[in-house]
Amino acid sequence: MSSTNGHNFWQDKRVWVTGGAGFLGSFIVEGLKQRGAREIFAPRTRDYDLREIADVRRALRELKPDLIIHAAARVGGIGANREHPADFFYDNLMMGTQLMHEAYKSNVGKFVALGTVCAYPKFTPVPFQEDDIWNGYPEETNAPYGLAKKMLLVQSQTYREQYGFNAVYLLPVNLYGPRDNFDPASSHVIPALIRKCVEAQERGDDSIVVWGDGSPTREFLFVKDAAEGILLAAEKYNAPAPVNLGSAHEISIKELVELIARLTEFQGKLVWDTTKPNGQPRRKLDTSRAKNEFGFVSKTPFEQGLRETIDWYVANRGLVVSNVEPAQIADSKLQMASR
Repeated sequence: MSSTNGHNFWQDKRVWVTGGAGFLGSFIVEGLKQRGAREIFAPRTRDYDLREIADVRRALRELKPDLIIHAAARVGGIGANREHPADFFYDNLMMGTQLMHEAYKSNVGKFVALGTVCAYPKFTPVPFQEDDIWNGYPEETNAPYGLAKKMLLVQSQTYREQYGFNAVYLLPVNLYGPRDNFDPASSHVIPALIRKCVEAQERGDDSIVVWGDGSPTREFLFVKDAAEGILLAAEKYNAPAPVNLGSAHEISIKELVELIARLTEFQGKLVWDTTKPNGQPRRKLDTSRAKNEFGFVSKTPFEQGLRETIDWYVANRGLVVSNVEPAQIADSKLQMASR
């Protein structure tokens, strides 16, 4: 994740990564270190609650960032989004809107806002092109989250137009990889399936239950590749148009479950609970703008990324169950490796 240009760009910048202790944020922080950034700030929620305007202002006053990468978000799978739609809307809207506004007022040099593929309309033509983002309402089960994050696009474009504020907006597809959230109550599909298959295999269960009918398709981006794309955009992209970040690899949920079952050596039956929602019918991004604008192309083959994710989960299950933050798990690994 390093380059000569990257070292030159980051060397004299104070960089604040919101959500820097989280899944994606921890890899962004690692990428910044590899690129030669010397002053990186990744405070926790207990330090600054971005839903509180006083905390936002205090953070900007104390950290004095030149560049902000806003990776903090309240995220979860379909179940969590259905149970807490108001929380997903309010928390994500307030964190992003207040932070960008106060960053503009504090003369922050650049703001990289991370949106979500959930912002796209439910029936977006495949592959999803950035110009189609306003052509319909998002899929209902995660629309509150998707719309809250989508407002960052409006804000970034209007602040650029009226104030000349350099804010850019990226649309990452579904992420996966080591340090993901494996809590069954709130996890996304890949970590949820990995945990379910590993535990079922260990117990000797003869079946697992999977939501929906297996027909929807998804595109997934390995978290290390996502961090690389975000850092390339921070270095090279300075325009109002939103940019997709993806792998351009589409797989059905049925194929995904079968692949994870094979990789975890679970040999039982897959039982599809069709009373549960499928979510958006298809997700596959057009990733040509990211390649053309700042040279990003994902590099990790999907099965390789899944193997890394499964191996990480099996090796770190005790910490995962204890809800240790991803950055702390990474730190503990580094400390053990240095002994």
